[in-house]
Amino acid sequence: MQEEVTMLDALRAEFLGSFGAVPFEVATIRILAAILLGGLIGAEREWRRKPAGLRTHMLVSLAACLFHIVGMELAQTDFGVVGNMQVDPLRLIEATTAGVAFLAAGLIFTAGGRVRNITTGASLWLAGAIGLAAGAGHIPLAMLATGLVLILLAVVAAIERHHDPETGRDDNPA
Repeated sequence: MQEEVTMLDALRAEFLGSFGAVPFEVATIRILAAILLGGLIGAEREWRRKPAGLRTHMLVSLAACLFHIVGMELAQTDFGVVGNMQVDPLRLIEATTAGVAFLAAGLIFTAGGRVRNITTGASLWLAGAIGLAAGAGHIPLAMLATGLVLILLAVVAAIERHHDPETGRDDNPA
């Protein structure tokens, strides 16, 4: 006698069974960590009234994390291809970093002979790296990097304000 499979059972199996490399619960923790850690950097940028703030950094970190998890899942997928084809998750990481760098470069401009928003562009690029680390399951490394970024941004900004109290800028020229 064959067991009847309901639509709900089929959906549940499809949803939960689609995770091979990273279990759903682990993926959820990694994604939430990426959002939180990217958000911490974004909050610092938002507090300094920079163009890419909380939401942007959270989204970039989340996207990078998701790209890494998807890459890990694809690396375990049998595409039905015979031969020497291998899935290289590093290519996905390279594409992710290039995409984030493109977004970060869009923030940077020159005004009055000074380069603007380069620090925010760099922090956005780093939020992508932190998302990749979280997606790879290296959450302690992502946390360490986030803490170091926040310390660097605060300390260097204080030094620059002391050095150039008129502008209080935190983006170095050229």
